[in-house]
Amino acid sequence: MRAEIDTLSRMHSRTRLPLTALRSFEAAARLLSFKAAAEELRVTPTSVSNQIRQLEADWGCPLFVRKTRRVVLTDAGRSLSRVLSRAFDDIRAEVDAHISTNRRTVTLAVGPIFGSRWLVPRLGKFYRLHPSIELVLHNSPRITSAEQLISMVGVDWGTGDWSGLDAHRLFRIIYRPTLSPALLQERGGIRRPADLARFPIIHQWDREEWNAWLKLVGQSDLKFAQETTMRDSNLVIQAALDGHGVMMGSFPFLESEIDSGRLICPFDTDLHPLRAYHLIHRAGARALPEVQAVCEWIESEAATMA
Repeated sequence: MRAEIDTLSRMHSRTRLPLTALRSFEAAARLLSFKAAAEELRVTPTSVSNQIRQLEADWGCPLFVRKTRRVVLTDAGRSLSRVLSRAFDDIRAEVDAHISTNRRTVTLAVGPIFGSRWLVPRLGKFYRLHPSIELVLHNSPRITSAEQLISMVGVDWGTGDWSGLDAHRLFRIIYRPTLSPALLQERGGIRRPADLARFPIIHQWDREEWNAWLKLVGQSDLKFAQETTMRDSNLVIQAALDGHGVMMGSFPFLESEIDSGRLICPFDTDLHPLRAYHLIHRAGARALPEVQAVCEWIESEAATMA
């Protein structure tokens, strides 16, 4: 009899919906930190960790890979995170639509460079125009389909073809080699593209942009003496500012650094990628007035850059 009770208890734990634990998981997955999730939810990191471990035990699959100083989502964790983020956004939007308040929330997914160098400097202007709308910003990886859009609206870089999503082009960027004056002086100056072989090079994600630019200037076979690859565009910029290498700078995001002299561009040959920044959302998302207001504002700000 005791064994049967234990079996029924385990079955019940698998069929119930542990909302508190799911909320803890969603926050930890979004922030990739149990400590940050605990601070957001105003609980202890131990509580967050225990709830997530219980989810993993109940469902029989790991949701995170625990590393020394960080956590990484497993495939199952990423899948669950996308579902929960959409669900919590839908719940928030539904509540906002019915409670008696003038404030409305819009969730917006952006990449690191667009968020820090284009959106954040404009937030003051947005809130002056729309004081009743609260923006919740998500740091989003590259989106390829509707299932990966975890927010009401997103801004991503691509050709305009997102499966299951409406896309509205905002603006294009250009690439050109960019470095600090100190590094230029240290390595003896640059007069022609072949001189880059003497400089440390910084790649973002892969060698695609550098390879394309070298081909454009007739140096496809050029070999760099030192190369570093980084995944975060803001880290790439900081490394270039600190004199650690030449990056393929993306403009207009670096105009202030060029104007101030903190970075320089030794060549005037620009690489024009086929991809551009687009505003993306699911069909019908603009039916909500607050979403429409956010979309119109982003499109209006982008139009001034044309």
